[in-house]
Amino acid sequence: MSQQGDEEHEFDFRWAAEAEHKEPSARARMLAARWKENPPEPAPFRADPDPVGPRRSSWVSTAIVLGCVAAVILLLGYAQTRSPY
Repeated sequence: MSQQGDEEHEFDFRWAAEAEHKEPSARARMLAARWKENPPEPAPFRADPDPVGPRRSSWVSTAIVLGCVAAVILLLGYAQTRSPY
């Protein structure tokens, strides 16, 4: 076989897109075979997510974090004043 012909071809995405026949991917072939026997049931485009529960507002979360930080600062200050050295 001569490699002179290969040098003239440009193998890129444009060349592949212009191909007359494209073989389906292995996943596409697998799904087609599976769906031929057992077609999928229709599903909504985007299903509604399951309700998780009521969410806390952002200011409540901020207050909890700031309260924890203040408690740690006070605890460290108290521990420092009680140290013997």
